[in-house]
Amino acid sequence: MRDDGDALDALRRMIETGGTDGAGRLPPERDLAERLGVGRRAVRAALDVLAAEGLVVRRQGQGTFAGAPPRIARDGLSALARRTSPGEVMEVRTQLEPILARLAAVRASGGALERIARLAERSAGATTPAAYERWDSAFHRAIAEAAGNALFLAVFDAVNKVREETAWSLLREAAHGTQRQARLAAQHRAIVDALAARDPRAAETAMRSHLQAVEQALLAAARGEPVG
Repeated sequence: MRDDGDALDALRRMIETGGTDGAGRLPPERDLAERLGVGRRAVRAALDVLAAEGLVVRRQGQGTFAGAPPRIARDGLSALARRTSPGEVMEVRTQLEPILARLAAVRASGGALERIARLAERSAGATTPAAYERWDSAFHRAIAEAAGNALFLAVFDAVNKVREETAWSLLREAAHGTQRQARLAAQHRAIVDALAARDPRAAETAMRSHLQAVEQALLAAARGEPVG
């Protein structure tokens, strides 16, 4: 059976080559799993990553649809990425994402909580900085989605697009040494535990502590300091 990375690559190719119906809808997860020769968990994990990247959109009761962000929005955010700094991005994240975690603790469905926990496990098991980044982004995006506020989610996605620029991606990977990655993954589990307990204050606090650790690592990497 193929692994999660194979499923993700195959789904990317399917989207790029128009492997959807006339409305842009992807086949059901069960059909995708059979077609790709993977388990349904691998399909869900790959779709989580693609949703975090803005390449697919899930619609309750309708399915999963291919859909990239508008070209103008991408161009505008690329220009913004060149004008901003890691400190500014983290300043926004540390204000926004603890609120999203607090809301998700109250509003997330059982299925959303399972998905968030699954992505935390994937980040903990990542064997390369690039793989960790992939699952980390999907983890944070799943929490933003579970918060149940479309405007907050749009702001989150805008910030995430800035972070996806090539230079930023390389900097983030440099910030995650093996030991630090393990600590960040443990912080993911603390967030998951707070969400599962439906404790909004604990979820907010855990997310803020996590992002402060991320900020320290990112700024250290920007200064060229070694990251453990």
